[in-house]
Amino acid sequence: MLNINNVKCENLTNPIGIDSGTPRISWISESLEKEISQKSYEIEVSTDKEFTQFVWQSGPVTSSRSHSIKYQGSKLLPVTRYWFRIRITDNFKNSSEWSRAAYFETSLLSHGKWRAPFISSPEDTDEKLSKGWIFQKEINIRKGLESARLYATALGVYEAFVQGERIGNQQMTPGWTNYSKRLLYQCYDITKNLREGENILAGHIGAGWYKGDLAGWVGKRCVYGKRNALSMQILLRFEDGSQEWIKTDKTWKAGTTGVISSEIYHGEEYDARRENPRSWTEVEILPAPESVQITAQDGPLTLPQETLKPREIILDSQGRSIIDFGQNMTGFVRFKVKGKAGDRVKLKHAEILSPPGEFYTENLRSARQEILYTLKGEGTEVYQPRFTFQGFRYVLVEEYPGKVKADDFEAIVLHSDMEKSGDFDCSHPLLNQLHHNILWGMKGNFLDIPTDCPQRDERLGWTGDAQVFISTACNLMDASGFFTKWLRDMRSEQNEKGGIPHVIPDVLQDVASQDDILKGAHSATGWADAMTICPWEIYVQYGDPQILEENYDAMKGWISYMRGEARDEVLWDTGFHFGDWVALDAKEGSYFGATPNDFTATVFYANSVQIMIKTAKVLGFQKDLKEFTNLYERIVKAFQNEFFTPTGRLAVNTQTAHVLALYFNLTPEPYIKRTVDTLVRLLENEEDHLLTGFLGTPYLCAALSRNGRLDKAYKLLLQEDYPSWLYQVKQGATTIWEHWDGLKPDGSLWSPDMNSFNHYAYGSVGYWMYTVVAGLSLDENDPGYKTILFQPQPGGGLTHARASQMTPFGKASISWKIQDREFSCTLQIPVNARGRMKLPGQEKYSELGSGEYSFQVDLP
Repeated sequence: MLNINNVKCENLTNPIGIDSGTPRISWISESLEKEISQKSYEIEVSTDKEFTQFVWQSGPVTSSRSHSIKYQGSKLLPVTRYWFRIRITDNFKNSSEWSRAAYFETSLLSHGKWRAPFISSPEDTDEKLSKGWIFQKEINIRKGLESARLYATALGVYEAFVQGERIGNQQMTPGWTNYSKRLLYQCYDITKNLREGENILAGHIGAGWYKGDLAGWVGKRCVYGKRNALSMQILLRFEDGSQEWIKTDKTWKAGTTGVISSEIYHGEEYDARRENPRSWTEVEILPAPESVQITAQDGPLTLPQETLKPREIILDSQGRSIIDFGQNMTGFVRFKVKGKAGDRVKLKHAEILSPPGEFYTENLRSARQEILYTLKGEGTEVYQPRFTFQGFRYVLVEEYPGKVKADDFEAIVLHSDMEKSGDFDCSHPLLNQLHHNILWGMKGNFLDIPTDCPQRDERLGWTGDAQVFISTACNLMDASGFFTKWLRDMRSEQNEKGGIPHVIPDVLQDVASQDDILKGAHSATGWADAMTICPWEIYVQYGDPQILEENYDAMKGWISYMRGEARDEVLWDTGFHFGDWVALDAKEGSYFGATPNDFTATVFYANSVQIMIKTAKVLGFQKDLKEFTNLYERIVKAFQNEFFTPTGRLAVNTQTAHVLALYFNLTPEPYIKRTVDTLVRLLENEEDHLLTGFLGTPYLCAALSRNGRLDKAYKLLLQEDYPSWLYQVKQGATTIWEHWDGLKPDGSLWSPDMNSFNHYAYGSVGYWMYTVVAGLSLDENDPGYKTILFQPQPGGGLTHARASQMTPFGKASISWKIQDREFSCTLQIPVNARGRMKLPGQEKYSELGSGEYSFQVDLP
């Protein structure tokens, strides 16, 4: 049988609030037969579930595409539900039934024309305070309500209520964007929350990123504004065909709440005795910011994902209780407590204990990460923070009425709502823990934007971290929507010359004079290249060219910026760069690695131009293709003349330089062997340990395995002493660290100035684990896993490995084991995809259709 499942619109199941006039439809085909591919599809879209009021009937379309098919029917109306279904045929002339009906609902489709005023409390006048404010309105619902939609946003962060009941479980909405240019709203179905007669609508807001502290080490505050505000639109539709709009306006009233203070970095103070306003005031209407585009949510929401129970409760030297949740994570603690009015609960959060058994918070810098709750004294009280999150494993209970019991505490894990897509396992327990740590590093830092760390007074969207990790991110979770949203943020911050800020959203544009390290506000090599690397990687991983179409002009703008900065347009030797950040070959006391900036800058310049060549080819821009090809050839020639001697020696004698020259194919063909041999010698000089930093480490293992030194790649991966990935694992890490030796072998720590224990960038080795160790990868010439590559490369004494990947076509997997010199392997290829397999000792790929396969070969 031929079946259709997992029907989605805009990669979401039955979404409401779609802000596109041409939403994309996707599905997964299933069959018990082998070598099945889709021959044709047919899509129907209707305004009714019975499919009698069609707005699009594609008719049979001869195509194997089953992902991101753009709607091509009549113009979509705002705030309208559309039902759709699909049926397909396969290469054996089988036909499916119509899929189960799915739906999408359009948003306001206002394209920036937001009609509800922003309301603020007239008492919100002190920019130093971060209080909570509630806004409320009583409405009367007449008989015959058919549907109700709430559209909400805020200058700050908000939660919405109907009849005192919180709507949805989203956290930290509307998320973080450059609020002066781009603001998102969220859509809620509140039909079942309203009742005939009197109803109370309310919105509760906090300071958030809008008004609160940001970039704490330079003391920024009120980056986007000095007053928080709420804006809501409610659409009521009735059975008689009439409709009514309710909007925030002067008829709403404002009051204070139990949130005395709430900050991203510092935590939250809440007084339950004051959670109901003692008095109400009229609201003030804030002037509408004309430059802001207010659009529907365009990325995954931040949601509670899982709940962790305490592993143990330990006592420090002062007899205080420290709760160990067993996992470094991002989120908050929810607790139960009984006591009298005025009793307090005070919690502090930390990543590690140092010395053992003692609470350590110095690496948080100015971030306090504290929760202070004052009881109202009414039975069992349950509390969780409203407008903040913490990065932690350990929680110090400084104050608590009664005995601290594990059953009264739980940790709620927060991150953007991305489906887990990959899994990895092998015969080496420490590698399995490393994979776990990489995944949790992503969970801890993918909260609306890709932050560098979730705990100290930073938590910024550093572009360099994101671009080196994006391939691994896509192995672990479906990151397509997450990066689509963040790239829109990035485009909104690109300057007129095409430059890209170091962090997105950009809050560092004016801190160079206050920071000893930052000597430029934007466009550092390997960081700003996120503007080209990220769109291309999302295209390769998911196969939808829309991400390239949407970002093409911005990608070209970034190339134009580098071209203008480079000497003779080819050698980039100007400007501020982080370079091979925190490499171990840096000078004493410096964060900057030994590889020269003109080397790394020209490498990444060349790579970005090469991406533009491939992008122009995909999109059919022949003129640009010719121009970028010519530019790339000039850059490569200049690079080789500058950095290679006539006898083939690479003039920059660092591990990172050799890695980059090899990985990005910038080494002249006759000099490849010498370059590889020199890289091996540089490694052996360090007893097969790495010295690479942010720009070298992600490509280190691949540069070796692609050039005949798989043995050295495994040697590096499996090292257990400092510096190595597994050193951190053996030290008890549950996430990836910022420094190879954040916690040193003697128990001492790196400087607290910069020592995060949840910093995902070095987890980029995860991509090599999936693609080389397990052997599951893709062909970028047939993107989105349409062609799946199976090429396991065992080594390092591993006896088995497996990996799976949820592709746009369904689940692909590989599992291999070695026993008595026999290599056995099982593969799974989803319907409508194909595989190419090359097992150890084989010279050529074998072509495979969909289905499950098993193979055995003798190892060479």
